[in-house]
Amino acid sequence: MIVVTLAVLGLAFSLDLLIGEPPTAAHPVAWFGRLVGALDRDWHDDDRGQRLVGVGIALVTPLVPAGAAAGIVLVASAGHGTAGAIAAGVVLFLTISLRSLLDLTETVVAATETDLETAREEVRGLVGRDAASLSPAEIRSAAIESAGENLADGLVATLLPFTVLAPLSLPAAAAAAAWVKGVNTLDSMLGYPSKPIGTASARLDDVVMWLPARLAAVAIAVAAADPLALGRAREWARDPPSPNSGWPMATLACALDVRLTKPGVYDLAPDRDLPTVADGERAVRLVGLAGVVAIAITLLFATAVAIGQERFSLVRYAVMTALEVTP
Repeated sequence: MIVVTLAVLGLAFSLDLLIGEPPTAAHPVAWFGRLVGALDRDWHDDDRGQRLVGVGIALVTPLVPAGAAAGIVLVASAGHGTAGAIAAGVVLFLTISLRSLLDLTETVVAATETDLETAREEVRGLVGRDAASLSPAEIRSAAIESAGENLADGLVATLLPFTVLAPLSLPAAAAAAAWVKGVNTLDSMLGYPSKPIGTASARLDDVVMWLPARLAAVAIAVAAADPLALGRAREWARDPPSPNSGWPMATLACALDVRLTKPGVYDLAPDRDLPTVADGERAVRLVGLAGVVAIAITLLFATAVAIGQERFSLVRYAVMTALEVTP
């Protein structure tokens, strides 16, 4: 099954490199976003009632994309094993976003030197902050921060469970990736302090992203050939409000030796200078390489799972054989 897993990953990342993000109208994540948008309303007059509804939304709605993904792979597999693998690869492709992230980051960084208004407009695709008053260096900082954070959200978070489960069951792997993407989408749309209905979604996302964020930080440090960047990042990793996003962002700041800041919220490596255009270009290359490292790390997990499954099967077969011949 490791060979099948490699083939499925190859398909998913080939599609990401060739296509990038599918059009919004044809993207299942956008369809799920419309469902979340329909649920984002006042169900109760008080915050407590809204939070209770939010618990149900957090628990139930990610099961919709998970069930759809598993069903598609199961139906395809029933026709032919290869069709099931292709379907699983397409599901994974729809839950990751590396090329689009790197392309947009590169566009923003370049525009800060040639067309500041375009940079302010384009950076909205990466961050939610108001860029109207940001300097060119602060816009580059925002883009680099987003590249680091979205390495975790847009790649590692869905890649990790998919790759670990794929040797065991492609439908389960597809379901896990789609479920995580659903949780991420809920958090991005509802997980604000001003939205009590999103409190549970934000907490669930914090739990789900704990490992991917730290794995993304490790991938960045390895890609930079600077493992000590992780140790230096510890000083600032907890400064952002999120318990997870600070790890890849701070590690990226340390690996690039630049200051990354969201004015009034956090300041990572504040004794360094804000990033130049050249720093931004280095960041794009580094995050891209970190994505490759993350794939390699998750494949190690998958290999361990496959070996464990094989050994379990051998032990089970030996036990069953021994029981059959026992008088």
